[in-house]
Amino acid sequence: MRLFAAVLPPAGAAVELGLAVDHLRTLPGADELRWTARAGWHFTLAFLGEVDDTLLPGIKEHLGLAAARHEAFPLRIDSGGHFGQRALWAGASGGLDPMRRLAERTDAAARRAGVPMEEHRAYRAHLTLARSRTGETDLRPYVEALGGFEGAGWTAGELALVRSNLPVVGVRGEESRYETVAAWALGR
Repeated sequence: MRLFAAVLPPAGAAVELGLAVDHLRTLPGADELRWTARAGWHFTLAFLGEVDDTLLPGIKEHLGLAAARHEAFPLRIDSGGHFGQRALWAGASGGLDPMRRLAERTDAAARRAGVPMEEHRAYRAHLTLARSRTGETDLRPYVEALGGFEGAGWTAGELALVRSNLPVVGVRGEESRYETVAAWALGR
């Protein structure tokens, strides 16, 4: 199964962001982007990739311990950015240092559970909104439109282990589907 650890925004934060994304989808060229489904919006902490089912109990145990050792932190969805010409994302503000530490702890927990993690990269909190269909879309107008966005704050108090079900290849409009496998409250 394909897994990742994440912080999931509460429904109210997703509704606020959804209104901003509705505006983005009216901008010229928006049809050149594959927009992510709102139900799947998340801040990935660690991507575990394709994991053998036999590792799942250990992953749950180690992620549960990581969550228990980490306090809840303030968070909000804030403005946006892009990765080259391929992905548009919304950013975060608030407890970015605690979120980065939680990302490091989830990465370490997955390694302890026997998951061969990718090379470690500096963590950048982002919530993917859209991907370019061609890899040649100028995403700057969308980032500029998101520049003034600042959602209401909330307390990020949960670590989620999420299963990613990839879309069926060749089926137009098919999107990834996400299923929360387990979740743990942050802190003792």
